[in-house]
Amino acid sequence: MAKSTGNSKVKKKPDAERLIELYMNDVLENEKTPKSVFKFAKDHGLEEQDFYKHFGSFEGLRKTIWEKFFENSVKVMEKSKEYASFSSREKLLTFFYTLFEVLTANRSYVLFVLSDENSTLKNLEQLKGLRKKMKSYAKGLVEEGNQNKSIKLLRQNEMIFSEGVWIQFLFLLKFWKDDNSAGFESTDVAIEKSVNTVFDVFDNTPLERIVDFGKFLWKEKMA
Repeated sequence: MAKSTGNSKVKKKPDAERLIELYMNDVLENEKTPKSVFKFAKDHGLEEQDFYKHFGSFEGLRKTIWEKFFENSVKVMEKSKEYASFSSREKLLTFFYTLFEVLTANRSYVLFVLSDENSTLKNLEQLKGLRKKMKSYAKGLVEEGNQNKSIKLLRQNEMIFSEGVWIQFLFLLKFWKDDNSAGFESTDVAIEKSVNTVFDVFDNTPLERIVDFGKFLWKEKMA
């Protein structure tokens, strides 16, 4: 039997990006997470399978949101012609600046999903995918830097450095959450000082940077 070619429209199935957008809007507008995939789908005129085609659960969707924050940051950086010629230190600075710009653009959502101070493990669970991607990115920076060091003893340990970058991100995330400065200028300063400190530690010239960074943190804490 021939299908009708009248004015009826075939409803377009949502892709992962659209589902993420709907989910984030729901969280912000209702100030709570959806109770079930069934209810979420029904509220948006979808079938449950439309959701499960892209995500196995809301937990999987939440992890993907953080991964998208990372991927969008990298895309923005790689559009710059200058980025490829940056040193590893400059690339990490650019990465953190860009990532926190992305987070700031989604600040209401980020603050909400990280608002439960009593559920640290739950908060870290949604960051698992981001952690994997960030550590891989950091390892790549170390590999680039090590290629320019002919003396083996001066080469940086990829595993230790990548873990350090992740811990640094968690510190900066907490700092950014509590930052009340205009345009989050204090976070920008924290990014610069912390990245310089991390690299100086690994380059065995840490003292001046660490003291400078410590003074900054003390000033922010006592302000």
